[in-house]
Amino acid sequence: MSNLMNLQNISKRYKENEGFVLRNISLNIDSGEFVALMGPSGSGKSTLLHIAGLLDNANSGEVIISGENTSKMSDKKKTQLRLSTIGFVYQYHHLLQEFTALENVVLPQLLAGKNREEATYRAKELLDKLGLAAKYNAYASELSGGQKQRVAIARALANNPKILLADEPTGNLDPDTAESVFNDLISLMKSTKMSAIIATHNYDLASKMQRQFLIHEGCLVKV
Repeated sequence: MSNLMNLQNISKRYKENEGFVLRNISLNIDSGEFVALMGPSGSGKSTLLHIAGLLDNANSGEVIISGENTSKMSDKKKTQLRLSTIGFVYQYHHLLQEFTALENVVLPQLLAGKNREEATYRAKELLDKLGLAAKYNAYASELSGGQKQRVAIARALANNPKILLADEPTGNLDPDTAESVFNDLISLMKSTKMSAIIATHNYDLASKMQRQFLIHEGCLVKV
């Protein structure tokens, strides 16, 4: 396995006079590896995912992706790297309500430079695999919670990212729907040899991943 993402000595605090949310966290993610990130609300899981996904900056430490140190990258280059390499799924789907399921998955591909025909083909392929072939033209507001989250997953995977960062991706779903959506997500990621860091409160879901970590008092602890 080749190393895909390397977090080195990541520390973060939001105000000068406050304690650190994250303290010298180091984590390597190999290609095709799934890692679970656990901890109570407010423990720093989302903060670490945002730093790993280049959406936030650490106070100290480095994020290295595919051998490239991102600390000195321009904002433009970080944006390009996010579009080409990283997929995001959140607890709340953040779909565009006035767009259809298909349009929600097509849009990030157009932003990444694909033509509409290619983007539409890819969107339909992903929605089919997630059991949403009958929902191409349904508006986001017309979908159930589980369907919305499946569309959000398809959107996150649309640009063939190398790594998925998921923040409580099934946290708003009932247990049966959560397991079904999670299994579909894992199956899709395995078929593409994608890597993932998935923050979850659900120990059953976490147990399906190769490694599990807990954020405790700002430090990363192997479970």
